[in-house]
Amino acid sequence: MDTYLETERLALRRFTADDADLLIELDGDPAVMRYLTGGIPTAPEVVRERHLPNILAGYEKWGGDLGLFAAHEKDSGAFIGWFILRPEPEGPLDEVELGYRLRQSAWGRGYATEGSRALLGKAFTELGVHTVWAETMSVNHRSQHIMRKLDMTLAASIPVPADMAMIEGSEHGGVRYEITKDQWEQH
Repeated sequence: MDTYLETERLALRRFTADDADLLIELDGDPAVMRYLTGGIPTAPEVVRERHLPNILAGYEKWGGDLGLFAAHEKDSGAFIGWFILRPEPEGPLDEVELGYRLRQSAWGRGYATEGSRALLGKAFTELGVHTVWAETMSVNHRSQHIMRKLDMTLAASIPVPADMAMIEGSEHGGVRYEITKDQWEQH
């Protein structure tokens, strides 16, 4: 495995063209997709023809330093989901989004916090990042709890994108949390 980042329990690596089935399984779980599509699975052809090629193109665009990274348990080697650390498509490289999507079997085990904390460290110490942000729906209290555990602060209330209007709780909007390098260094 070409490891991008390791934590105590996780190994993150870049996705390859052979990883479509992992993404299809993850995005096929209605519980995983609850706050993203209202539980509607992503069609396999969309993963194969659009999502995975975009992930791979991101590595080219950002020199392999930023993008979406497959997460595996170090002990078992099991795929548990992915983490994201990347800028907006045409955004500055020193302002990046942090996020994750994990299999249900990985929920409640501290993996989201562990992987995200390690990515913050990499962003601020190795990648020249100034600001890291994360967004979620207002009703996604678990994700907000993780953002607060990472010492991120609530920066703004945001509208839910139009293509997410059918999701339960979308009428409450979303939230954006942020942390700067200076704030991270103080913790």
